[in-house]
Parts: sequence; structure tokens; C-alpha cells
Amino acid sequence: MSGTTSSDSIRILFFGDLVGRPGRTAVKNYLARLRDTDAMPDVVIANGENVSHGFGLLRKHYDELREAGVDIFTGGNHIWDQKEVFSYIDYANLLRPHNFPVGSPGRGAAIFEVRGHSIGVINLIGQVFMANYNSPWEQLEETIYDMLAVTPVLFLDFHAEATAEKIAMGWQASKLGVSAMVGTHTHVQTADARLLNNRMGYITDAGFNGSYNSVIGMEAEASLQRLKSLIPQRMEVGPEDILQVNAVEFEIDKRSGFCRNVRRINELITLTDE
Repeated sequence: MSGTTSSDSIRILFFGDLVGRPGRTAVKNYLARLRDTDAMPDVVIANGENVSHGFGLLRKHYDELREAGVDIFTGGNHIWDQKEVFSYIDYANLLRPHNFPVGSPGRGAAIFEVRGHSIGVINLIGQVFMANYNSPWEQLEETIYDMLAVTPVLFLDFHAEATAEKIAMGWQASKLGVSAMVGTHTHVQTADARLLNNRMGYITDAGFNGSYNSVIGMEAEASLQRLKSLIPQRMEVGPEDILQVNAVEFEIDKRSGFCRNVRRINELITLTDE
């Protein structure tokens, strides 16, 4: 893998929630096109809480995507759905929300060394329309200064439902010194990629990677019947004929931690029979 970012900056590519096999295929296809080209980012991060059949992250799929080029995974409310995760989360490049209850397995923030680059990554989960999680605001303030003492390049995945909560967190994170923040969870990419406080790259939701002809990655008819009838339906991942790639790329100054540029990526991939 190679990237030609100038020596004083780092290019980070973040993929919104990967949903099932279509999501894995979309991301692997996209990264394969970048591999060994000047477009390959320095660090690749992906939200992995829906990777395996739409719920959780199996070890085999973690390994599959690591081999494809994903360096670091963040999580969310579905992180525990595949119980196998408990056997490897403590040592994998996989984060769960940092404001989960004290004593939860794994970690919610860490400094990673990736191809000579030092990057701090924080994963938080929102409270509005979500479960009764600990305060993400307090957890961010308790965490950020120790991380800034190690590296000025900090990345935040805020997994939350309400757009207002994510935007508010963006303003707070930008004031505290975060370099780039993405919102995740709603699976619909927003059109507001921008710089906050002239220093932090931001988007309210990065979107999702997976089946294009679906309801946020899941099969449309079952989703429709579930909403119409209120009768529980078995949810299956959507079809693989057309895939969507939702990602965001950030260019960050390695000395100051300031984001220089943020670019939203929204592409379709049509799979054809060989």
C-alpha cells in the first residue's frame, strides 16, 4: 500500500458502517482499486459493528477486512451481537464506545501506530434516542488531554442517532482539539462535510457501505412489513447486485493536528458475473 500525502500531513480514510457481505465486498473492492496508487490513504478506519450478517463483527470478517487494508475498526450499539468478539476485542485494532459501563471488555480509545504515523482514535456513543449510556461529553474531556500529550492527530467516531447531538459534539470536539470527527449509526450520509472552528474535519453521518437497493443495508420487503405490521420480522442483508460506498477522507497536518481538507465519497459499484 502507498500514499503520497506530503511528509507533514496524514490522509485518513473512514468508511461508514459496513453492513454484511455487501458492505465487506464494497470496501474490499474500493480499497483494491486504491492499492499501490497515489490515492491510497495513510490510515484506513471503518465502523465495524454491522459487518457480520448486519449484526456485530466475527473474527474471520475482522481478519478479512484487515487483510484488505482496514487498519482500525470502531463500534457502536451492536458491537456485542456476535459473542465471539469477547475472545479477541482486548487485543485487536477494534474499539467499542468509550462511554460504555466501566469494566466493559475492550477499550474505547487508543493510540495506534500505522505505517509510521501516530494517531489517536476515540469511539463514543450518543444518549439521545439511544440506551442509558454514560456521558460522552465527560468521557471525551477525561480522555482527550492524555491523548494529545502523545499525538496531535485525533480521530473521533461518534455513534449517535440525533443529528443535533452529533453536531453539538462536533463543536465541542473541535474546541478540545480533535482533528476529525465522523458521525455514524443512522446509515444515511449527510451532505455537510466541512471544517468546524477552522480546524476539525467533520460530517454528521458518514453513511453506510453495502446493498444499494435496501433499507439502510437490510432487505427492503422485510423492513417494510416490519414497519407496517409491527410484527417482528427476520432481517436479512440486502441484495448484492449494486453496492454503495460511503466514506470520508481527511487530510490532517501532523504537527498541529489541524484538518486541511475533508472530502465526502459516495459511489456505486455494479457487480457483474465473470
